[in-house]
Amino acid sequence: MSAKKTDPPDSPLTAEALTRFREGREARLHDLLGAHPEMDSDAESGTRFAVWAPGAKKVSVIGDFNDWDRSRAPLRRRRGTGIFEGRVPEAGAGDLYKFAVHARRRGGVADRADPFARATEEPPRTASRIPAGAHEWQDSEWMASRAGRTDRAAPIAIYEVHPGSWRRGPGGRFLTWRELAPQLIEHVCALGFTHVEFLPVMEHPFYGSWGYQCTAFFAPTARYGPPEDFAYLVDALHRAGVGVILDWVPSHFPADEHALARFDGTPLYEHPDPKRGYHPDWKSLVFDYGRPEVRSFLLSSALYWLEHYHADALRVDAVASMLYLDYSREEGEWEPNRLGGNENLEAVDFLQLLNETIYREFPDAHTIAEESTAWPGVSHPVYDGGLGFGFKWDMGWMNDTLAWFSRPVKERSAHHDELTFRALYAARENYVLPLSHDEVVYGKGTLLGRMRGSERERFADLRLLLGYMYTLPGKKLLFMGGELAPEAEWDHDAELPWELTAQPRHAGIAAWVAALNGVYRTEPALHRRDCEEGGLEWIEADDAERSVLSWIRAGGEGVDPVVVVANFSPREHRGYRVGVPHEGTWAELLSSEAARFGGSGSDAPVEYRAEPVPAGAFSRSLALDLPPRSIRILR
Repeated sequence: MSAKKTDPPDSPLTAEALTRFREGREARLHDLLGAHPEMDSDAESGTRFAVWAPGAKKVSVIGDFNDWDRSRAPLRRRRGTGIFEGRVPEAGAGDLYKFAVHARRRGGVADRADPFARATEEPPRTASRIPAGAHEWQDSEWMASRAGRTDRAAPIAIYEVHPGSWRRGPGGRFLTWRELAPQLIEHVCALGFTHVEFLPVMEHPFYGSWGYQCTAFFAPTARYGPPEDFAYLVDALHRAGVGVILDWVPSHFPADEHALARFDGTPLYEHPDPKRGYHPDWKSLVFDYGRPEVRSFLLSSALYWLEHYHADALRVDAVASMLYLDYSREEGEWEPNRLGGNENLEAVDFLQLLNETIYREFPDAHTIAEESTAWPGVSHPVYDGGLGFGFKWDMGWMNDTLAWFSRPVKERSAHHDELTFRALYAARENYVLPLSHDEVVYGKGTLLGRMRGSERERFADLRLLLGYMYTLPGKKLLFMGGELAPEAEWDHDAELPWELTAQPRHAGIAAWVAALNGVYRTEPALHRRDCEEGGLEWIEADDAERSVLSWIRAGGEGVDPVVVVANFSPREHRGYRVGVPHEGTWAELLSSEAARFGGSGSDAPVEYRAEPVPAGAFSRSLALDLPPRSIRILR
């Protein structure tokens, strides 16, 4: 008998859907599995449940509606599919539930949260919740114009946020999603960021994982309110003109007993070989990317956040750990692939499928890879042999630049190449320049803490670092609090030190970030060719002795070029000659030494006249006095 003939009459799990599921190409599995409140023909309430558990002997639904009794709501097995499904009339919207999974091997029963739960109860409790509400979206204007806002030639400046520690409520409690919305919008808009990126909002039992050990791949954490309130936050950001990027973690998952680990008594979502299914860094489990049903699960999770929550991009965490079989493993702890290499071929196939699917379904959204190696073509199209991501974090730039600023001042000029090396590869990928959460924890210190010298010099260095990032090709990312210049590392158990805004030097950093975002957004030369060859042309790259760099940002035909001059030295250079590509007057758009940013200079606008004095490859030049540890932007 065919699967078609045995389909229950009210089941959306058609033969065609099951085929897509088993082939690893069903990207809306969340519409088929999980808990779905519905009305039958007699207008009686109830909920349809479906769960994939091929290793189970039987499965029942337990919850508020049946006193958590494992015998009262058994599900029927769909022959040959590994799926158990059924309708529970007593179960309604808002009820808590789990699946009681009776393992076929070794016997025993485990109460499991729903892998497709769209809502959960607040941790540390671990039950799933039947969806109870819906949000009426009002961001049609944003969605209609999104393609232009996310184009690689558009300005993209990202404010990275951990929602539990950005601000806190009275008594140190978490803000709800709805409480967060107006405060975050006001701050982000005042600073001029184009996008907010949230550390993973998917439900996670351990708050200290910051969301990177998630157990519910379809549900926003209940710590801050119900799912419809998270949708409200995204909607409000969109209506304020701010895009939303969500961190998404397909690289691993925790081994919590209530969740995915050995879900049906067998390695179901995780790879069965411990050399491939266990992650030594995070003591977590690795998905089996070669199993088609797991690919369907992950594809569906990704599309769910883009479709159901209108996310504008997914930043995919720890891509390098997915790509390499020997990632963080010693000899003997991994085995080569079928071709004898260290590449995880199944993970490569999955990532290519993921990106092809997302860009086909949502051509105006993006995927962003956190990928820390030299894997070729991460942000190149799959048809061109790439992985298909839209952007890639430039971890090399971040490491080199922070290493340079952390060095004793007398050693810096000998490592001048750490500042210039990026130009050799800047156009190979579509890069995001990240000063992220990972750089202000685990004893690394803060951005300000890496700087050397007196307090005045350290703040000047921080302004220089931020100005350097904003004037290089590539999209920008700053972790929350970077605008406050704190001395203490980020603490996820407390809010940011907002009291610093009352101190002039700290307030100057926030003003500098806002000014940089403003000029980055309004000057096409600073963003149009972020991801192209020719986006940066050196004027002077080799003056290591004086630690000065100067470069041109060109935006293409019809766009005025911008010249950037940065003195990384602790010494002033007077009358420094900088070649320029055009005669006439050059206006100073920004100087990090302006008084309003905490510098020792003037806030008055300054103009310079190009003189017919050759400098480098140019026949005209400007004579500039360069304060120590400073950067200026000229047009």
